[in-house]
Amino acid sequence: MRVLITGATGFIGSHLVKGLLADGHSIFILKRSGSDCSRLADVWKDLTAVDLDRGRWQSLFERGGGVEAIIHAATSYGRHGESLAELVQANVAFPLQLLELAQRQGTALFINTDTFSSAPAVLSAHFRGYNLTKRQFLEWGKEIAATRASLCFRNMRLEHVYGPFDGEKKFVPSVIKSCLDHVPELKLTAGEQRRDFIYVEDVVAAYRTVLAQGLNQGCSFAEYQVGTGVATSIQEFVRLVHRLTDSRTNLSFGALPYADHEIMLSKADNAGLRELGWSWKVGLPDGIGKIVESMTDR
Repeated sequence: MRVLITGATGFIGSHLVKGLLADGHSIFILKRSGSDCSRLADVWKDLTAVDLDRGRWQSLFERGGGVEAIIHAATSYGRHGESLAELVQANVAFPLQLLELAQRQGTALFINTDTFSSAPAVLSAHFRGYNLTKRQFLEWGKEIAATRASLCFRNMRLEHVYGPFDGEKKFVPSVIKSCLDHVPELKLTAGEQRRDFIYVEDVVAAYRTVLAQGLNQGCSFAEYQVGTGVATSIQEFVRLVHRLTDSRTNLSFGALPYADHEIMLSKADNAGLRELGWSWKVGLPDGIGKIVESMTDR
């Protein structure tokens, strides 16, 4: 299958590219000319890359049989001081442009990457703009899928994804690195929040399953919650990392306040994925061990 992936140079996207190449798909990626492509260095020769800011990227839909499926994994979290207008452009306007183009060109399947943190009625103050724009694009996806029967829209609502080669400032890698480095003190909230930690290889397996069977489920809209279905407290997770790394770091739970409207419990109802034959494989101790190995091998 000819698959177009956005966000392919990022953490989840790069794992997706490698997984789908292993399945024999032809992979096309949309990126910016200044993107860091180091995560894809070992498979670069096996894919086709097109720069969004150079040339007519829309021509991908017109040549060699077109694009049969799109996996949209690009996103802007607003970590770098982006304005609200820039968040809307990245997380709503661009994927909506891509979705409408797919519909016009006859692309049958659009798989969207969503997040558990966009679901609550009252959004947490943490990345509120990001979560709101993710919710807005999902509503557009539902609308287009409901009114244009030729397009299947599949929404992948991801729980807390972790794995090797994630951004070092994100929660899981930063905790593991701090413990490996034996920093004197790691300041944390009380850690009562419970999250569904899902290893990135299991997430990729979910996308592969939906890509393989998505059209068999009929058109219109379907959502899949991607997680283990098991909730682990932040405190349990950090203590597990601390133990597995034999760290001397002092864990200061309660040193930081919770965010306004903090999500205290999130876990997936993964029944829809299990009905397609998917199941998760990697437990927390093994997943943490894989990240530790990747960090110590660099």
